[in-house]
Amino acid sequence: MFCASCGSEVAANSTVCGNCGTALGAGSGAAAAAMPLASSTGGLPDNTAGALAYLTIIPAIIFLVTDGYNKRPFVRFHAFQSIFLAVSMTVLMMVLMIIPVVGWILEPLMLLAFLVLWLITVFKAYNGKEFELPVIGPLARKQADGQ
Repeated sequence: MFCASCGSEVAANSTVCGNCGTALGAGSGAAAAAMPLASSTGGLPDNTAGALAYLTIIPAIIFLVTDGYNKRPFVRFHAFQSIFLAVSMTVLMMVLMIIPVVGWILEPLMLLAFLVLWLITVFKAYNGKEFELPVIGPLARKQADGQ
């Protein structure tokens, strides 16, 4: 859950934000948990930064090295998942290009599948959800959590 006033992450059972001291009412805490806000340092809201991380790997890398964003778990998760999705798509496309006929037939279908996955992840991130893709999602979660 996030503080509606300053955007800091707070425990689910907290009644007061540890960062700014704002009382967490039932309405403000629920709204903040559904749509993460920007941190007290300013910048983009977490949901916007998470969605932008999927545009290419460049924003994802920028979010991971920029001091304000690299400490936000929501943004870190989506940045790592974006990078892993791009790498897996590139590797799979290269493998399919090598395989004659069958690979050439499957390649456009895989591109379509990756496009659908990409759209789903952008939509989910913008709506403030941490949608984990199979295989890639748990790897991104481990990296985002620093394990």
